[in-house]
Amino acid sequence: MKKTIYVLILPLVVVSGLVFANREIKNETKPSSKPLSIADRKARLVDDKKKWEASPEGIKYKEWEVSPEGKKVHASHDKIRKYIKAFTNMEAVVTSVTFQRSGKSSGIKWLIVRIDGEEYMMQFTPKEFEQLNDLKVNDKISVRSHSAGYSPNHPYLIVSGDYIAQNNKVLFKRDFSKNNRC
Repeated sequence: MKKTIYVLILPLVVVSGLVFANREIKNETKPSSKPLSIADRKARLVDDKKKWEASPEGIKYKEWEVSPEGKKVHASHDKIRKYIKAFTNMEAVVTSVTFQRSGKSSGIKWLIVRIDGEEYMMQFTPKEFEQLNDLKVNDKISVRSHSAGYSPNHPYLIVSGDYIAQNNKVLFKRDFSKNNRC
């Protein structure tokens, strides 16, 4: 009887020991949950940027940046950088209210404006664009923006149209409280 009990208990002890040891190994291999230092975060960002630049998308973007189109977009950003940084009015003329990207049939609406002789794009959801339905080509508007973005898939700099007014009447004002300022 004692032998039977020992035979049954021995595998139980061995299996529970293996399970416990495996659990400790898994706990040791988990990354630490302590926050990274600022230097570590910067190093990680640099590493991630290098990986992205080596990817096909990164290579394509770098080629676009040095192309005439990319240089033109970067130069147009340089023209309005001070207005974006200060979030001040830029006088603009509407050049298109019906622009659509070729091959894309998404619901995104685009407003194309000319500021200081350069064309810029502003992207809106259909609901946001309803507030701008009365705009026509050659209308003069005031635009304020917090940011701008580059894309090799777009012919112009993409400016966030955070505030648009016409004749001192606000047509559109982005509500940042709804989306954490994104």
